[in-house]
Amino acid sequence: MPFTPTLAIVHPLVLLSTVDNYTRIAKDTKKRVVGVLLGEATRSGSVDITNSFAVPFDEDETQPKIWFLDHNFLENMFSMFKKVNARENIVGWYSTGPTIRACDIDIHEVFKRYTPNPVLVVIDVRPQELGLPTKAYISVEEVKEDASESCMTFQHIPSEIRAVEAEVVGVEHLLRDIKDTSISTLATQVQQKILSLKHMSNNLQMLSDYLTQVAAGKLPMNHEILRKLQDVFNLLPNLNLEQLARSFAIKTNDMMLVIYLSSLIRSIIALHNLINNKIANRDAERRAEKKEMATE
Repeated sequence: MPFTPTLAIVHPLVLLSTVDNYTRIAKDTKKRVVGVLLGEATRSGSVDITNSFAVPFDEDETQPKIWFLDHNFLENMFSMFKKVNARENIVGWYSTGPTIRACDIDIHEVFKRYTPNPVLVVIDVRPQELGLPTKAYISVEEVKEDASESCMTFQHIPSEIRAVEAEVVGVEHLLRDIKDTSISTLATQVQQKILSLKHMSNNLQMLSDYLTQVAAGKLPMNHEILRKLQDVFNLLPNLNLEQLARSFAIKTNDMMLVIYLSSLIRSIIALHNLINNKIANRDAERRAEKKEMATE
């Protein structure tokens, strides 16, 4: 009996293969690339994605329902991969998106010929913000509120990046050549904070747009999403409490005091060095004058 995937584990080799495929085929274009994901599905629901290969794919941008996927190439490549590693099976497919498109649910149905519960992993090869570049989805049947008909739609599942020891060594060797050593640790931390805040702002804007469309009747109400949003709101602290506001003020004042003292000490040290330099220059001038007078 097939198990429903609940977690997608992506290995670095899959990311490197996807970026290489995108760079060779669709770089500096609006096209995306598609490929097959290989790995193993466990009884616990996790899908371990260890390898992948690209598949010839094309689609009409003006008509999303028109697309082409080379089945013969897929089957031939999988048979060759199977000879190398018999434990790796087709577990899904990937797309460089960077978002889900209209024809993706139809492509997903095609991959059900090769595995009962395929996983779609959307890999953002050009991430603009900090975070995982992968988003995983499975297809589920959604029944409309009036129970008139049902349709297949995507449901998000958690994804994470894992690597075995050999993969970690390989990634470290690759990063060694592109790491910018001129950037200080503090500057890197500040940049990461800025990217995290931008990421949170984008997510909040996405939530606002979704709730606005639901309130306007443009999107159906999803009670599971609303329950999760309510859980998020319940975790928010009450900032109107006087004790909490006082604690924040004390913490901020302590930090500002440390910054002020640090700036003051740095200014005093700079002034001290300047005075020492002036004294050293004056003594040197006096010694030079005495030497000139002695020679005369």
